[in-house]
Amino acid sequence: MGNSLFKLTSLNLNGIRSAARKGVEAWLDKAKPDCICVQEIKAQAADVQGQFDTLAGLNGHFQFAEKKGYSGVGVYTRHEPSDVVVGFDGGEFDSEGRYVELRFDTPTQKLSIISSYFPSGSSGPERQEAKYRFLAALYPHLTALKAEREFVLCGDVNIAHKEADLKNWRGNLKNSGFLPEERAWMTQLTTEAGVVDVYRQLHPDTTDACYTWWSNRGQAYANNVGWRLDYHLATPNMAAKARQAHIYKEEKFSDHAPITLHYEGVL
Repeated sequence: MGNSLFKLTSLNLNGIRSAARKGVEAWLDKAKPDCICVQEIKAQAADVQGQFDTLAGLNGHFQFAEKKGYSGVGVYTRHEPSDVVVGFDGGEFDSEGRYVELRFDTPTQKLSIISSYFPSGSSGPERQEAKYRFLAALYPHLTALKAEREFVLCGDVNIAHKEADLKNWRGNLKNSGFLPEERAWMTQLTTEAGVVDVYRQLHPDTTDACYTWWSNRGQAYANNVGWRLDYHLATPNMAAKARQAHIYKEEKFSDHAPITLHYEGVL
């Protein structure tokens, strides 16, 4: 166990092949994260094999969606995990490829790094109901996990928790991603369940600088009309090791920006 900084990045790729064409690997070569959690791979195992098994020297572990060109998550890591857990609910959401957990267990530490892609409800009421089912299933899973081990869940959560987390909060009060029920879930997770929103712990007051996603409509990116949808959610002990955060808004592999947090003395 060293005291060097462990660089952990989360990035919704909006398609791994698309992100590769836009230079994500060259950026990773330069940024040198120790671990990157990716979401929305939009590929199958056959597409990844022999092409995206590794990225910038990091080995990948995945959960793919059954549906082609949809969802899918992965964790690329410099360190060999002691175990890989694929999926969490054994049903509806595992078939959608929304959860992969790498375990790094030593005699002194039980640590999980999780990549998760929360459903979006913006396409209509049916998907919003699916999103609520996902949240209802994930909450007890995370509370049980927290009782057993340390973790950092990195992911596209598809929820802006507070007014500071999106530019046009007044105009989005009735839109998926900023609905009262979704925000209440985040509040419950970060208060009653004691899971820490690590970026907000380091930067409690940022507004315009915190966004990680911009709509492709209009001039949202140019005008920084964004949302903070990408999070590091961690157990308190892990969150206490976080030293700095950076959102790479200038990188355009996707409609999301990579977010990297540096943790001290992790692996």
